[in-house]
Amino acid sequence: MIADSGYCSRRKAEELMEKGRVRLNGHPVKPGDKCGYKDLITIDGERLSMPRKRNFVYIMLNKPRGYVTTVSDELDRRCVMDLLTDVEERVYPIGRLDRNSEGLLLFTNDGNFANDIMHPSRHVSKTYRVTVRPDITDEQLVQLSGGVEIDGRKTLPANVVVKEKEEGRVVLLITIKEGRNRQIRKMCEAVGLEVARLRRISIGPLKLGMLKPGSWRKLTADELRALRNAIGKEN
Repeated sequence: MIADSGYCSRRKAEELMEKGRVRLNGHPVKPGDKCGYKDLITIDGERLSMPRKRNFVYIMLNKPRGYVTTVSDELDRRCVMDLLTDVEERVYPIGRLDRNSEGLLLFTNDGNFANDIMHPSRHVSKTYRVTVRPDITDEQLVQLSGGVEIDGRKTLPANVVVKEKEEGRVVLLITIKEGRNRQIRKMCEAVGLEVARLRRISIGPLKLGMLKPGSWRKLTADELRALRNAIGKEN
């Protein structure tokens, strides 16, 4: 409900609840608690304003390097929100791309939609164009495809295709169905590969296409319908 109001992202809302800063009708709440529009929600003692009718917005951005995927940043770094000029509704990013990564990033003010895209049980596929150095062996390809251990847990199998190969440089297309923190970079590092460039080019059936770096546009009705269908099929 907090994310749906546009106050902050779902992840930030969960952090606020875990810190005891959110109350529902005067009582502390935890992630997953149910509430309705008639309930009183306060954050740090201030009432959360909830519009009764929302105009849901779905946006895709071609994130350039050098931007952090946050609504605001304590270190005063450039944020992806700085690129969303002329967006009247308050939206937030779905998932993350690290500062040095680029490509397809989605934004919305629809909390349920965002949760469906990010939730581990949905296994929504994401494809990345990854430039690695210096070369890649058949053994490394098998390791990446079969799953490697990162952060004490093995990744799910991935689809890995060699797109280009030249001396000291290889371009891979890697498709995964989970969204762990810096997963592609950690997978490559785990098998001894240096990532020179990482760009997300698709989420489910939605492709980045020819959208220029730093530019954004709203999803079409057909794109949104296909994405919703994929969420159901990839459940």
